[in-house]
Parts: sequence; C-alpha cells; structure tokens
Amino acid sequence: MKDWRDIILKEFSPRVNKLTLVADPHGFLQEEKIIEKLITLGYELLWFEEPISFRYLYEARFRSRWDQGEDVYLIVVLKEEDFNILPFDLLQIGRKLSFHLSDIFSGLDYTVVAHLDRSDFDKLYVAVNNYRPSNLGENATKDFILRHVFEIVPELIKTPSDLIKILLRKHYIRKHTPRIFDEYLIEYLRKNKIFKEWPLEIIIPDRGSFFTFLQERWPIFLAHISDYEIVRENFTYYGLKIPGPIELPFDHPEIRVYIDNLFLEGILEPVYFSVSDTLTKKWFHFGIISSEQENISARINKLFERLENNLPCEDVSFKSWFSFAKQYAELVFLTVQDGMNKYLERLNNFRKRIDKVFISWMLKRFQSLSNLPGLVMVHHIPRFLAHKISENSDLKIALIVIDGLSLDQWLVIKNELQKQEPSWSFEEEVLFAWVPTITSVSRQAIFSGNPPWYFSENINSTQKEYLLWEQFWDSYGFKPIGQSKYEKGQVTYIKSAERNFEGVKNLIENPKLRILGLIINKVDEIMHGMKLGIAGMHNQIREWVKENFLLELLKNLWNNGFSIYISSDHGNIEAYGCGNPREGVLAEERGQRMRIFRNFRICQRIKENFSGSIEWPSIGLPDSYCVLIAPDRQAFVNKGERIVCHGGITIEEVIVPFVKVFKR
Repeated sequence: MKDWRDIILKEFSPRVNKLTLVADPHGFLQEEKIIEKLITLGYELLWFEEPISFRYLYEARFRSRWDQGEDVYLIVVLKEEDFNILPFDLLQIGRKLSFHLSDIFSGLDYTVVAHLDRSDFDKLYVAVNNYRPSNLGENATKDFILRHVFEIVPELIKTPSDLIKILLRKHYIRKHTPRIFDEYLIEYLRKNKIFKEWPLEIIIPDRGSFFTFLQERWPIFLAHISDYEIVRENFTYYGLKIPGPIELPFDHPEIRVYIDNLFLEGILEPVYFSVSDTLTKKWFHFGIISSEQENISARINKLFERLENNLPCEDVSFKSWFSFAKQYAELVFLTVQDGMNKYLERLNNFRKRIDKVFISWMLKRFQSLSNLPGLVMVHHIPRFLAHKISENSDLKIALIVIDGLSLDQWLVIKNELQKQEPSWSFEEEVLFAWVPTITSVSRQAIFSGNPPWYFSENINSTQKEYLLWEQFWDSYGFKPIGQSKYEKGQVTYIKSAERNFEGVKNLIENPKLRILGLIINKVDEIMHGMKLGIAGMHNQIREWVKENFLLELLKNLWNNGFSIYISSDHGNIEAYGCGNPREGVLAEERGQRMRIFRNFRICQRIKENFSGSIEWPSIGLPDSYCVLIAPDRQAFVNKGERIVCHGGITIEEVIVPFVKVFKR
C-alpha cells in the first residue's frame, strides 16, 4: 500500500458496526487524516481516558441515541492493549480491533519507532518500503530514522559548519526530534574531537538555547570581520551564558542563507555596532541596527513576502496553520507599531485572503481537529500538565490564563517582560480555542480539561469554573486547598489575580500547594472598553505590563519552585458594526461577534438578515446550542461602530498562545 493509513482504514467499512473497540497503544487513530477519513465514513470517535467522564458522554451522546433507534456508529479508542479496562456492557456488544507498529513498520525496533510523532510516519513508511530493513537493532533503527525521517546523516557532520547547518534546519523549521534520537546524535558526535568543547547536550535538543548560543556570538563575529577587535579566547571575557567555541562560521555559504530570516523574523535580535556604517551594505546588514525604523520596515516587508507566498490551503494539517499563525502574529505586532501606518492597508487586504481560506478550513476540518488527543486544543492543557507531573512527582505547576489575549498581544507582553528582566525565556507554542471563542465556552474548557458538552449545564456562566478545575485534579488524586496559608490541600484556583496580589502571594508561599490556576482579566477589560482598535490594545497592554504586576507574579512563582505556563481562552479582532439582530428574548447570549440560540430555526431566520453570517455547526457543544457568527470582520453592533471583540472564527480569535516561562 502507498499510504500506511490504508492498513488501518481497510478495517473500517462504512456504517457496518455500531460499536467498534480499538486498542491503539501507538496512537494511529490520533492522526489527523485518519480521524477525518473515519468521520467521512460515518463514524464518531470517543477516547477512553477517565471512566466517569467517559460513562457520562457515552450515555448522553451515544447510548441514548441508540435507544431511540438512531443509526450512530461509534469507535471507542483505548490508549493501551487491555480491553478489560472497558465497561462490561461495551465488551459484550463491541467489535474488537488492535493495531500495532509491527503491522506497518516491519524490520525496525518498535520501542524506538514508538517515540516518533504520527506526522513522521509518512516518511518512515516510504523509507521502509524503499529499503526493506531487516531485524534492525535499537541503534541501527535510530540511525535509519535519523537519516530517512529527519535527514540527518551523522557521519557527514565533520566540521562546525556542518553541525550548525543541521541545527539551523532542525530548529528553524521547529522540527521536533524525540530525545532518544538527539541523545544518539550527541553520543556519535562526542567521538569527534572537534566537538569536544561544544555544548551539544544543550544546543541539539533545545531550540531556545541554540539561538541564544548564536545570538551571543553574533557581535563577536561582527567585531572579527570588521577588524574592530581581535577575538579573545577567554570565554568569561564576553560574559557568555552558553559555553562552547567563541567564534562561529556565520559566513559559511550554507549558513548565510538563514541569517537574514533569523533576524527579520525576530528569532535573533540585531545589535548596535559602533562601526556599522562600514558593514551596512554587506550580506549581514540585517543583523545590525542602523535605525530602528529601518529595521522594523525591513522585517515587515520580508514577512509580507513570505506569508503572502505561503498562505496555507484548505487541505493542510493544523500544524501548517500553527506555523503560519506565529509568523502572522509577528507581522501584526510590527505593523501596528508607531510609524508603520503605511503598511496597514496592505495588512487589511491580506487579512481578507487569510479569512477566506482559514474560515473555509475551520468549517471543513474543525470537527476532526476537536477529536485529536494530545496538545492541540485548549482543553488539552490540564492533561498535558498532569502528564508533566506524572513524569516528575515533585513538580509544582502554575497555569496563568490571560483572558482574551491574542497571539500578537502576547508578543507585546513578551517584549516588555524581556526588557524588564532579560533572563526570562519562553518556549512558545499555540493551541486552538473552542468555538464560539467566548469565555464561558473556551475558558471553562481549559479549566475542566474537557470539550464544552461536558459542562453543558453551566455553558453560559463561569461561576462553577473553580469546581471544574478541582474535579479534574481530584481525578488525579489532588485535593483542593482553601484560602488559609497553611490549610491542607494541593490545588487551588484564583480569579482576577491582579486585584488581590497579596492574597496570591500568600497562596504561592503555601508549602502544600502543587497546582495553581490563575485568571488575569486585565486584557479582556481593556478590550471591552477599547475604541482605538488593535494599535490601542497593544499600547494599553504595554503600559499594563510596565506596571510590573505580571513580572512580580512570575518572580514569586519562580522563586517558590513553580513551573509556569501562560495561555489564553480566545483572541480578539478589530471589527465594525453590521447592525443589531432583532431577536428580542430569543437569544441565549448576545455577544458582539456572535449570537447563541436554543432553536435552529430562529438562528436560520436571523441569518437571513445578515448576508455572509455563518451558522456554526455544534461541534463539541450541547446539541441545542446554535451559534450564529457575524459576517466577515463585523460585529452585531450599530452599523459602522468600531470595536475590539471576540467570538468568531478568524485566525486571531481562534489560535492562542501556550507558553512555558522560565529563567536561564
């Protein structure tokens, strides 16, 4: 077969077995295209992770429909091989299937293959079919995968330029390499005396450390090529944080091709250089600050060129949109800065192109996306954190949810924090919010660790959010803590943390506390009073960060041993009024970007009066929860009124930051 997925999919005939039980320890059914195909075949998928939540959803959404005579075809997926963990009534009626790596990747050590992401399987399947490996051991399998999946041939890395070229390709495209392959590569390179002093254990696995390694040596390179200063071999003379060689071959032809992009995309920061006039017409001028305005303009033009030529299409993986969203946020962040108004028309025109493709993608792919396990959507955050604790039983975790923070506005916060405290570092990822992108839906999904249908009774309010947070962690054996400094318990939740910093500090210092959920409402409050658009949002968020609350909060958490994560429940956009629907008391909720109804007919009737509005399918929502989203970048307010709001399905509203914060 040309595609490994066909080996899995051939076991699923359309609409034959109403209940199929699948033992899937290697996560084949977690792959995006397989999920999409199964949905096309008429199946719904449900993962068995926690018995109580599973039973609730199974009874409410599937068993009840079978009892009413509906044709519903369900696949229950286990992440292990033992079917006996399932309820007995399912075992009695369900067809059983099992899938293993040996079914697909013969000839390899399966304990090694198991470390790969499902997105790596395409390349590996082609390589296995082309080269037909036979009974490879552990190291031979690692070597095979390094070559054919990650395109790294260890014996060809003979010089510093060879290594930097490989790491630039790996870290620039954010290609994750599982730790066992990094360790294999490090072990191999340690045999070469050339790399004896190199910090391989730091720069090979860690993207941030690698680019810090380059950043620290960039001004040394400039000094050397300009004959401004003789490079000293004394490591401490330059105050470098990352050890290793002082000089790097930035001018090597295969390294130079990356340099302008690294600076233009903000991965590396250009530096002031006292003799820069002699260097400004050279290939490396992007890494030198001649004037801040010129530097920002150059970055904006380069980002426009790249993004306009690489706008994802409707059939791409969610990962393509994740990558695009990060660069697009950087473009927005730069374009709304002072003096960059000349780019706003181009940005607005580009947004129209983005919206057309992204909204079409959302309508087509969001259902399969919402079925993906792993860290893809905001409700996956608690299980991700629980997994971190399972790996380190002493870990303390703080989750800070900044309500309403868009990805470009996170860059404002990051920029100001690094000015205040340059030692702060950030591992930045992104996630999909739930639709509609409102607090009662998406933020409750974060704190419950579940899709919105699990809290359908409370979906219009956040009053029981703290109970959802406590219930999630109670299922992992962690009990809630009260407000007393030394009261027993390990989990707590604080709303509007910025209004009670002394109380927050008191809890942070509690030696019993292990898991802390914090909500910061400031950005959402700024948004709902904003009349000056996205530029006004950036300015007010910047001024808020300068007040030092967030910095002091992070310091307190760090000093008390917490691993710190920052996320958001939804973003926001600048919109213009298209008029108010006249639905009277018929709407359950009257958001500015959307309306929610309990009756589909009413929703459709209102839609007829607003051309281009979108009736959102009830994906992951209660069955009677009907969402109407305002057309284009408009809002259900007085015609022509300019506001900043949220609730829709633009890329700014849907893709939100998820950031690990730490000090180097």
